[in-house]
Amino acid sequence: MTDDRSSRNRPAGAPGTGEAAVPPARGIGRRAFLALGAGALAAPRMARAGVSAHGFGFASLGQPDGKLRLSDYAGRPVLVVNTASRCGFTPQYDGLQALWDRYRDRGLVVIGAPSRDFGRQEFEDSARIKDFCEVNFAIDFPMTELVRVKGADAHPFYAWARGAAAAADLPAPRWNFHKYLVGPNGTLAGAWDSATPPEAPEISHAIEALLPG
Repeated sequence: MTDDRSSRNRPAGAPGTGEAAVPPARGIGRRAFLALGAGALAAPRMARAGVSAHGFGFASLGQPDGKLRLSDYAGRPVLVVNTASRCGFTPQYDGLQALWDRYRDRGLVVIGAPSRDFGRQEFEDSARIKDFCEVNFAIDFPMTELVRVKGADAHPFYAWARGAAAAADLPAPRWNFHKYLVGPNGTLAGAWDSATPPEAPEISHAIEALLPG
């Protein structure tokens, strides 16, 4: 098994060896306020109602016949993140695993979607991706096979999400570790750029607003 920990020693957002220094700007897109109890917490504006992500699915990483169908998670919030193993943002895997550990018993699903679209910073071999994530970060949330995130041949989920994000003035992926939050009803509930870490309060607040109880 390959124990490549080099990316963990770099600060998030810092380009590593052979990486293009093109991290996206933080805070793109307007934020609306969701009323929560007596206060109001910042969260991204809800995207087009009535358009559901539940019609999409992914091939499951390392499982030739495995499927990750978003319809299986109807009624639960789903955080979908395009990931890469050799990126300055790769240490965000720790934060994603922490979100999964914190909220999965309450219904949150975290899905990692490896992609080579930004700087070709992901391995091409599925077994190597799986090994890297498990050895270096103890990842046990669902992962997809390699996907295209942008362009004419983007995965259907990402094509849909880009349109929904544009309608709500939310950021689309410009680099690895962009985050889309799908609400329990399948609509796009939020999006954050790569520079927003998984532990950012705005992400946890948006997730908590979608969880029961």
